[in-house]
Amino acid sequence: MDYTFVKGHGTENDFVLIPDANGKHDLTTEQAARLCDRRTGIGADGVIRVVRTDATEDPAAVAARGEARWFMDYRNHDGSLSEMCGNGIRVLGLYLATHADVDPRLPLKIATRAGIKEVTFDLPESGAPRITVDMGAPEVLGETKVNVDAGAWTATRISMGNPHAVAFVDNLDDAGSLAVEPGYDHGHFPDGVNVEFVVRRGDQHVAMRVHERGSGETRSCGTGACAVMVATALVDGADRGTPYVVDVPGGSLEIVWTEGNRILMTGPAVLVAEGVTDL
Repeated sequence: MDYTFVKGHGTENDFVLIPDANGKHDLTTEQAARLCDRRTGIGADGVIRVVRTDATEDPAAVAARGEARWFMDYRNHDGSLSEMCGNGIRVLGLYLATHADVDPRLPLKIATRAGIKEVTFDLPESGAPRITVDMGAPEVLGETKVNVDAGAWTATRISMGNPHAVAFVDNLDDAGSLAVEPGYDHGHFPDGVNVEFVVRRGDQHVAMRVHERGSGETRSCGTGACAVMVATALVDGADRGTPYVVDVPGGSLEIVWTEGNRILMTGPAVLVAEGVTDL
């Protein structure tokens, strides 16, 4: 069976989208991993199956029926299921605004395994589209330890619907290649964790590298950038509403922690290719 696909990225965090509005192409772990393989597949950090909430029995989609029409069925590079992806949902939003009956002049609610996220669009006639996502309320869960090679750091545990450990370092090179998963406390993170290493660049400006569970080091991580912003704002004692810039290897994201305890993330999204694959 042939499947249509769309390839896109947000700050160079790249995804294969499988349009499946009617819920006929539920992907297996093995199929998703093959799609993501950069030598034998299309190549991506993750796969997003684009399905209506009334066309899948995923509990998160079922719970969102009547409030969100579309569901983000997200899988990591290794094919494992994940709650959601901050860069991926911007790419998904752009796909829906350009390929489905979605009006980009209006906010769009998308169901994920981390709850319903609201997306708003800025689609200029020239230049990359910029999309803002209400990522919801962060959870700050205390401290833990992470380690790479001989280095070990205290990290802040933060949930953005998925788990993060944020560690401040003197130099991003301290994290090594990040080809190997950093060490962490499995008692705190029984399902794995995204580990972010952070340095200061200026006032309300930081840079990060990340090892994403199930994917390895990626060029960007949207939920990770949000977790980094929260950890930094707490250290700074920053007022709510203070905007931060988080640099990732693939670009920059703008993030605000609002008075209403919501995280708003703004960044680019780009669709780069469309085609057909037999998986």
